[in-house]
Amino acid sequence: MDEILEILSDNARISIEDISKLTGKSIDNVKKTIRRYEKKGVILKYKTVINQELIRDAGSFVRALIEVSILPEKDVGFDHIAERIYNFPEVTSCYLVSGSYDLLLIVEGKDIQTVSNFVSAKLSPMQNVRSTTTHFLLKKYKEDGNILKKKDEAKRLNISY
Repeated sequence: MDEILEILSDNARISIEDISKLTGKSIDNVKKTIRRYEKKGVILKYKTVINQELIRDAGSFVRALIEVSILPEKDVGFDHIAERIYNFPEVTSCYLVSGSYDLLLIVEGKDIQTVSNFVSAKLSPMQNVRSTTTHFLLKKYKEDGNILKKKDEAKRLNISY
């Protein structure tokens, strides 16, 4: 991967001047490169990683991984059905995967019932969807390479004589 992309993927808030210093490229060259990547769609957006568990009430947000087995459509394969699925607002991510199922979805809702309703009313009845398996996320330890909760350092008890 290009070094400018590596730097931005680690820290999207870094200044162009700092990127220039780190890469040894001119400021104009860095600006042009970033603009070119944005125009081509290589850089889609700049994102902040937020630890949702620290800002949401425990019962106000649910995330689930859903395995979906589908029947590919003639002449379009998996793409057409995947597009229909990923356009649902509840679906935050959609991946074509190898293995015992075809698509892996990340679905979000305000509670378990919302996600369950999505699966039973929208996803499962779709033509070409053969089966689904839902896994509710209970706790996140690491996401996108970021550890969400640092280990508490062991505190030693003071001993006095």
